[in-house]
Amino acid sequence: MTRQTPPGDPDRLLRAAVGRLDRRRFLTGTSAVAALAFSFGLPGDRSRTGQEDDEPRPADELPPETLTDDPFTLGVASGDPLPDAVVLWTRLATRPLEPGSGMPATGSYRVSWEIARDERFRHLQRRGSAYAHAEFNHAVHVDARGLGAGREYWYRFTVGRWRSPVGRTRTLPARDADPARMRLALVSCQNYADGYYTLLRHAAAQDVEALFHVGDYIYENPVSAVGGHRRYTDRTLPAAHNREPRTLAEYRLRYSLHKTDPDLQAAHHAHPWFVTWDDHEVHNDYSGTTESLVRRAAAYRAYWENQPLRLPQPDASGLTLYRRVRYGRLAQFDILDTRQYRDAQVGTGWRLPLVPEARDPRRTLMGATQERWFADGLRASDARWNVVPQQVVFSRCAFGTRGSAPVLSRDAWDAYPAARERFLTAVDQAGGNRNLVLLTGDAHVAHAFDVKRDFDDPGSRTVGAEFVCSSVTTERDGAARPANWAGLRALNPHMKFYDGRRGYTVVTLDRTATRADFHAVDRVTRPDGKVTPAGSFVTEAGNPGVHPA
Repeated sequence: MTRQTPPGDPDRLLRAAVGRLDRRRFLTGTSAVAALAFSFGLPGDRSRTGQEDDEPRPADELPPETLTDDPFTLGVASGDPLPDAVVLWTRLATRPLEPGSGMPATGSYRVSWEIARDERFRHLQRRGSAYAHAEFNHAVHVDARGLGAGREYWYRFTVGRWRSPVGRTRTLPARDADPARMRLALVSCQNYADGYYTLLRHAAAQDVEALFHVGDYIYENPVSAVGGHRRYTDRTLPAAHNREPRTLAEYRLRYSLHKTDPDLQAAHHAHPWFVTWDDHEVHNDYSGTTESLVRRAAAYRAYWENQPLRLPQPDASGLTLYRRVRYGRLAQFDILDTRQYRDAQVGTGWRLPLVPEARDPRRTLMGATQERWFADGLRASDARWNVVPQQVVFSRCAFGTRGSAPVLSRDAWDAYPAARERFLTAVDQAGGNRNLVLLTGDAHVAHAFDVKRDFDDPGSRTVGAEFVCSSVTTERDGAARPANWAGLRALNPHMKFYDGRRGYTVVTLDRTATRADFHAVDRVTRPDGKVTPAGSFVTEAGNPGVHPA
């Protein structure tokens, strides 16, 4: 694929691309969004595969001497590890809180990278170079191949006289390996304006093989000059942050703001990440059939630029984020995208009894293609645990009643009963005990649920477990037992745990059980919050359901 350097403003190019697309396809296909987001300037093959021979020199290469300030202000990251590879990421930004990040509007910088078996880089495993191109906001994605399975590595980048921080990463075990254990951290919902990322600093110190982020990496709300509820007294954010992003330039700036946070950088430096998005990466509660497609294209492009993801290949499936990961024979992870392909929410308000339209059997959260992919993969799985990291609460969660009808979230699986039934049918048709575990975000509180085959029948059999991590900051300081604690527990007997504080979860899988250790912080509106254990629950292999550890 040939890299093309477009002249002028990237947002203008996105808008112009609308006119070049067939209107019917544009209005009905999610693939149009991907086509818009990646319709120009795709990097050359070698920059994305991380070969040790350099990417061919572009005509617009800039001398590194023009970088008079540190360009690695956003740190480094790794993600999507395989048994023999991992994606390494950085983005050059000398003044990250300013529009344009202090970087040239055109041109490319040659960036060298190294990955080693030791922290001092005495035993290099691979090295090479890639180009940070202006049209991708000077982001670098290296798919470092030829690594050993199940190993720990350290990596770094260099451009001119500047060297990045060192990151640590891990590859996955070989597919036929039989590891005794895996530990992961689960996080979601990190609204910058709602508080400090203390929980991410805590997660960075955990001994885990990977971190799973299941959505709302950024928020689109304006951020005031004092950082919202962070209430800075020693700094002032530029006015450009105090508005909701709608353009590519504005989404890029929002990622810069989040990524300057030292605790977020620490979590990226410590662990490889698996990421998927939810709604706030674009706009609150958007679906695949709502929101300006130009805005969605800008948000999607900025998301990829700022995450350790392999280069997407836009096709009829759109910008495909759902993917399958094997941790040897211990676990299969099916990472879902329940946002891009979903039908629009029905009814008004956040919570309501189901309106008749919600029961339409054609309504979907995952889209038909992803549903088939999930069912086929579950049926073919020979892993001990089948784990589903995904965005919104799967289990029934009634917030009250209106007459005899439960009051439910219109954005979660509760409002898409036909889609949930197809998911559970796929579990049935896979046969045997699939040791199903769902890992969920979005709720801003922590839960552990028994996944029932029929949530309308309290006596229905249990088919799996769901662990819901709380938010990193969203909704600010919480309480262990919110005002609705007793009511929710009474209305939802399959809810085995509820904590209303901000938090994250460490999940440990072994050959006999999966354990969820919930961690909570007493406050996020100050940087000195204290993190403490909130509860521990297990689900046993061959015995679906949740009980205290």
